[in-house]
Amino acid sequence: MAITAQMVKELRESTGAGMMDAKKALTETNGDMEAAVDWLRTKGLAKAAKKADRVAAEGLIGVAVKDGRGVAIEINSETDFVAKNADFQQMVRDITELALQTGDTLEVLKATHLNGKPVEDVITDAIARIGENMTLRRMHLLEGDNVVSYVHSAAAEGMGKIGVLVAVKGPSEKAREIGKQFAMHIAATSPLSLSEATLDADLVERELQVQTAKALEENASSSKPKPDAVIHNNIIPGRMKKFMAENTLLGQQFVINPDVTVEQAAKEAGVEITGFARVAVGEGIEKKEEDFAAEVAKTRGA
Repeated sequence: MAITAQMVKELRESTGAGMMDAKKALTETNGDMEAAVDWLRTKGLAKAAKKADRVAAEGLIGVAVKDGRGVAIEINSETDFVAKNADFQQMVRDITELALQTGDTLEVLKATHLNGKPVEDVITDAIARIGENMTLRRMHLLEGDNVVSYVHSAAAEGMGKIGVLVAVKGPSEKAREIGKQFAMHIAATSPLSLSEATLDADLVERELQVQTAKALEENASSSKPKPDAVIHNNIIPGRMKKFMAENTLLGQQFVINPDVTVEQAAKEAGVEITGFARVAVGEGIEKKEEDFAAEVAKTRGA
């Protein structure tokens, strides 16, 4: 497979690796971007890169909460100009409130009527009116004793670039108070799962392979190599334990008080986190690069 300059650029941006290292990684892995990331990590040339770091799109996340039920929806637009449009924001607000009341699945929401029309038709009308493609892409529902929301980079009340929902079990007032802190923590740290038990098994296996290859390679090139037993019984398990702690919500150091984990902070507050959702604009969508002048011209219909 031909390795293009754009591929090298993308890999460099997602891993922080040098140009030649990125090119070599892509060559060694026949252009497979995820394998190239792992190759660089094995060589100690990059940190783990989450897919969300390599993709982008515009739009807004709308969130709403009521009576132990929370919803977060993502509506994408082509440019950030439209995301700042009052008409677009009102549509996001209306669809979010509708999702909270009647939402079940994304398909059900699209078919539900808003102001006399299915939501899907409401969006189609907005596309014609505003002149830019839009998509109702995702919806997350979360239920629990107490559901708290948080919006990061808010564009207006209840909508922004990152929306977080967290379900907390315990005394309502305390749960809402510390739940907001947990939601802010989630927005900042982007945990992959609630706990080790809910972490994707394939992801864990991939990480184990990377850490094993890295540890063995480091040991082979060391002037004082360690016994295999030390590598397999101490070093690799230690690195995996760190991976689990960094990527599970309950295992992470609480950003409000780094001396304790999120799990410990919850226990000290007399509450239990039972679930969460973090939705960021553009996760999983490749954004076509476009210069600023072209983007302005597009919004003006030029």
